[in-house]
Amino acid sequence: MRKKAERRWTVMVVPHGSGASRAVEVSQTVVKALAGIGSVVALTFLVLGVAAISRGVNITRSRALENENRLLADEIQRTRERLAGLTDTINKFSEREQELRLLAGLTPTDAGVQRAGIGGPVGSWSERDSLAALGSKGDQALAARVDVDALSRRATILVRSINEAYDSLSRHRERLAATPSIMPTAGWISSAFAAERVHPILHLARPHEGIDVTAKMGAEIEAAAAGVVTDVKWEEGYGNLLTVDHGYGLVTRYAHCSKILVVRGQRVKRGQKIALVGSTGLSTGPHLHYEVWVNGHPVDPKKFVLPDAIVD
Repeated sequence: MRKKAERRWTVMVVPHGSGASRAVEVSQTVVKALAGIGSVVALTFLVLGVAAISRGVNITRSRALENENRLLADEIQRTRERLAGLTDTINKFSEREQELRLLAGLTPTDAGVQRAGIGGPVGSWSERDSLAALGSKGDQALAARVDVDALSRRATILVRSINEAYDSLSRHRERLAATPSIMPTAGWISSAFAAERVHPILHLARPHEGIDVTAKMGAEIEAAAAGVVTDVKWEEGYGNLLTVDHGYGLVTRYAHCSKILVVRGQRVKRGQKIALVGSTGLSTGPHLHYEVWVNGHPVDPKKFVLPDAIVD
């Protein structure tokens, strides 16, 4: 069988300017070889170009990461400095908190509770292992996270404790405001509290459930403590009688008034003018008959009078 002739191509090379043209005959085999070589060279250049570009990108990315790491390290350092300052502030608050609890009549916060407040993190974090894998920067970030968590718990304990102390002080303040502590009028005690005394008009032995404070007619009578006026009336023997309920089982009564300046249901403060001294009822002259009742029983009012009482 006769072999098929190989295809051939003639390439004309025509120079610019003078010179003879040349004809170059190229076989199909040569063309394929040249095409293969060209493809290999092109592929080689392509691979080298991609590698060069990739290397350039990696260098740029590496420099960017280095810059980011430097910025992150600086930020971590600033954060830890701020945390140190915040820790000092929390420590000062802790000292004030202990003093406040003592003022409020509460026991200081237990040392074990304080230690629990500044202990390490509880439980596991999803990012803990990721941070640990970042080396020294990850360790610093992890330490900052631990410090933040510790300070957060300490702050929570402080807020809870201070709120407790504040509530206690508020209740204590309300109780103090409701406790009779001043002499209702300026004068001198002409008759003391007694289980039994001879009445100056009736000449009968009977209990004297308060004290008599002699004062000039029309002298101001002040509320001995904060409370609510529960009764304004005329009562035989007492004349014009004013009653103030202070809460906590404390009640004060002011008798023989010439004029009462408040009405039933009115809220009064310690030191507020509520009446004027008079001589109404069974009385030998201008004076205030002043009583203090505790849980339904009369007690000596002088036990409640403080020498340096501060009026609200």
